Amino acid sequence: MAKAVRFSEFGGPEVLEIQEIPTPAPGPGEVLVEVYAAGISPVETAVRLGDNADRWPVEFPSGQGREFAGVVAQVGPGVTRFRRGAEVMGYVARGAHATHVVVPETQLLPKPISLSWEIAGSLYVAGTTALGAVEGLNLGANDVVVITAAAGGIGCLAAQFARARGAVVIGSTTEERFDFVRQFGVVPVSYGPDLAARVRAVTRAPVTAFLDFLGGESDEAAELGVPPTRVFTTTDWGAVEDHDAVKLYAGDTIALARVAQLVADRQIRLPIADVFSLSEIADAYRQLDQRDSAGKIVIGMKLVDYKGQKVRPSRLKQQDVTIGVPTPHERVSVEGVLPPVIGDGRARRLRTGSIPQVGAPAAAAPVR
Repeated sequence: MAKAVRFSEFGGPEVLEIQEIPTPAPGPGEVLVEVYAAGISPVETAVRLGDNADRWPVEFPSGQGREFAGVVAQVGPGVTRFRRGAEVMGYVARGAHATHVVVPETQLLPKPISLSWEIAGSLYVAGTTALGAVEGLNLGANDVVVITAAAGGIGCLAAQFARARGAVVIGSTTEERFDFVRQFGVVPVSYGPDLAARVRAVTRAPVTAFLDFLGGESDEAAELGVPPTRVFTTTDWGAVEDHDAVKLYAGDTIALARVAQLVADRQIRLPIADVFSLSEIADAYRQLDQRDSAGKIVIGMKLVDYKGQKVRPSRLKQQDVTIGVPTPHERVSVEGVLPPVIGDGRARRLRTGSIPQVGAPAAAAPVR
């Protein structure tokens, strides 16, 4: 038997249930993946709430979740690219929040060995959407872009892609996250009414693009003089319908492969804000809905215990066990055995390389 998240009515996180279901079997061209990690995103909250149900139709009972990483458990007839035991990452239309998921072979990639499970399982939605936004705007050195919810998974990735192209990035977030977004070269401004005035206070240059990952900020973009065709949003259908903003969508496996390689090569960083167990899926969404997390929130199906652990597995954060701890330190080169947050129990050897000093923006890297 497998376990999967289901909801049978529209509503908040309280409508989410964990149900036992028969382990699905792959059909022709499909692969059964045992899921190790899966990401969550604000779009899934909007779908579950019933926002714009005509555009995001739901058939009850419904699964939830798009992105995941795991190990191939079984392959269907005609599958040639993957074998049982292969480590993979990918996406489905809906239903990734489960211990097992069936996915078309074409929606899978081999997981780069240097990517942790928590990153690989939460990279698709934020990574491909952010890359598509920055490339769709063709941002460059002459651009000033405002990114709302800049500390979130998609926001901090979009900021890094934009900075790599030479653009100036102004990002809205909570004041507690100002230092966090500065690590990506972002000029922070606080949430709240009259965002346009706070943006003008930090730049004299005209704002040329607006990425609204928070939602409901299209009026602020207009106040800054940004043309509607250069206002992109992930969840605000009202801005699309009433103000001609552009709706963003996640990309394909080609885009995912590009983003995964950039992260694997340490040109782009995806911070992990927190890791929850599958049984705590409602708590994970409650945290997400506060919109102040630093990076991605992940659901871990195989949380690892290790000697000397100081926190419960369901509350492990990547920064608790890796080099990403936000404290000042010297630039050093370190090689060590680090316990994974999510995995099969085996410690893996990671070469961390040069550690950037916190507070110094990461060097701009070419986005290929």
